[in-house]
Amino acid sequence: MPKLKTKSGAKKRFKLTATGKIKAGVAGKRHRLISHNGKYIRQQRGTKVMSSADAKTIKSYLPYGL
Repeated sequence: MPKLKTKSGAKKRFKLTATGKIKAGVAGKRHRLISHNGKYIRQQRGTKVMSSADAKTIKSYLPYGL
């Protein structure tokens, strides 16, 4: 069988946690932040764990993990 290719965008954007969940940067922090309140901006710091539905799709983009 031929080897499967990893999606280049996925390997740049996602990391795996120790338990196998998928971690990603939070959307909505690039521009137009003046229209958001302070609570929103604080909550968008750092990374978030993806939902199980999204994680299933993302894992198909990373056939051999990260």
